[in-house]
Amino acid sequence: MAQTQSSKDAAQVDPKFRRRVYALAIAAAVGGFLFGFDSSVINGAVDAIGEQFGLTAFIQGFAVAIALLGCALGAYIAGSLADRLGRLKVMLIGAILFFVSSVGAGFAFGVIDFMFWRVIGGLGIGVASVIAPTYIAEVVPALVRGRLASFQQLAITLGIFAALLSDAVLAGFDGKDGASQILLGIEAWRWMFVVGVIPSLVYGILALRLPESPRYLLDKGRTDEAKKVLSTVLPGDEVEPEIDRIAKAIEEDKENQKKASLRGKALGLAPVVWIGLALSVFQQFVGINVIFYYSTTLWNAVGFKDSFLISVISSVINVAVTFIAIAFVDKVGRRPMLLAGSAGMAITLALMAISFSQAETTDGAVSLPQPWGIIALIAANGFVVAFGATWGPLVWVLLGEIFPNRIRAKALGLAASAQWIANFLITVSFPSISEISLVLAYGLYAAFAALSLIFVFFFVPETKGVKLEDVGGLVFGRAKKAAARS
Repeated sequence: MAQTQSSKDAAQVDPKFRRRVYALAIAAAVGGFLFGFDSSVINGAVDAIGEQFGLTAFIQGFAVAIALLGCALGAYIAGSLADRLGRLKVMLIGAILFFVSSVGAGFAFGVIDFMFWRVIGGLGIGVASVIAPTYIAEVVPALVRGRLASFQQLAITLGIFAALLSDAVLAGFDGKDGASQILLGIEAWRWMFVVGVIPSLVYGILALRLPESPRYLLDKGRTDEAKKVLSTVLPGDEVEPEIDRIAKAIEEDKENQKKASLRGKALGLAPVVWIGLALSVFQQFVGINVIFYYSTTLWNAVGFKDSFLISVISSVINVAVTFIAIAFVDKVGRRPMLLAGSAGMAITLALMAISFSQAETTDGAVSLPQPWGIIALIAANGFVVAFGATWGPLVWVLLGEIFPNRIRAKALGLAASAQWIANFLITVSFPSISEISLVLAYGLYAAFAALSLIFVFFFVPETKGVKLEDVGGLVFGRAKKAAARS
């Protein structure tokens, strides 16, 4: 939701409005917590599930990744559902799906059953991943939009941390067999999923208490309700002008409905849509979720003890560096931070590939000789720093900003869906590729990180402080110039 300068200043200075805007952004971002929790809770359970159900490397990878197919579908339909039912009802649907999935996966009796419940949870997470940035972008002022949209990624990192910490506690910090131990007559890995009912309940309760998006309310003719919501985040004399501005934008969108297509001349899609898709795919193709899905298995495989503890430490680092993005995104800008992040990821991933090339096998046991073991650990956590401070949060910020109003919900859903599919491809392929060579796996991720730097340099403009309605044109202009140069 864009604002005039006076209202921006009021939202920045007046503690009453600042607290309210921050509270709304934090509450909406809880969907990101579910995203992070669901993404990483399987980390500690991977080996135990594989052993209990007798899975091959490929099937084990597929069981880990299949939830992401549900996420892709959930993200794809979330935009149209949000426009039809409202942002809050869709949030509630996401919470219910994740609740059901947590219980079902925890008490699954076979791998098919387990994968079904994971897909159901994926649907809920996909919905939440789209609704949070959409809601935040429509509620908060442009001056702090980047910072507050970064709360989505902070919530994701907190969810990752909570999942890995609960996994470690339930497994007793036993990096090898702890997930198979029996707690109250039930395997520890099952409890790891059942714990997910807690954040799903919190998210559902918040969805029942948040105010609806003013833009959605005005679109449905509920003007009085929209005024009531705006009066909690804007000074009284700014409410009517903002109502008029949003109403005018909605009417323009309806008049341009025939143009509200994602299609364009660039391989069938509009340039701005391709930019959103590329940002989503690059964010996943650097392999970040290999760290958070398979780190326990990975460090076990190369001879490290306390692999659960190493995974928890990585998640703590991920949370901490997200505050860097929150602090600097509206000061430094999106583009410089993405460029720095791409460079950092390429370097650290290359170091990981080099480190694993030094692995030794003795009596069937794989290990990394010193100093390569320490270098691999430092590089892995350096990669987490580079990603967590830049590409992790900033892609979500940009996805909430770059699309024109008339296609934002649909385009955001498509971009988020592409992100989940890319995540699936990386996740399902890692076990098989790592069996061939960890050097190959991390070398590929390093190459994608280097390509992401080139992409940002040529195609991604700076959107810091730009009104939401103007960002789409800015992105289109840069894409057009880049295409002309090529």
